[in-house]
Amino acid sequence: MTRYKLINGERIAFTAEEETAKDAEELAWNNDAPNRRMAELRSQRDVLLAETDWMANSDVTMSDAMRTYRQQLRDITNGLTTVEQIDAVVFPEKPSE
Repeated sequence: MTRYKLINGERIAFTAEEETAKDAEELAWNNDAPNRRMAELRSQRDVLLAETDWMANSDVTMSDAMRTYRQQLRDITNGLTTVEQIDAVVFPEKPSE
């Protein structure tokens, strides 16, 4: 499928070199999808951890349920290698404080 570009309002077909470069760019983007999705997952997880960080202060007694919840959040990214695995992640339910 031929790609086109606009130059001064005129539609011009890509050269063979431009097609090759664009194919390489798209391949690199697609190959990096798991890394981008993992970064999103970690960001979501970090927000949930931050919500309970205050409970880790030395003057607060954290329940075993909360310790388990926080550990599950930290472990949530272990072993995930594909976008499908990452998309299938279900966050643990936060225990009542």
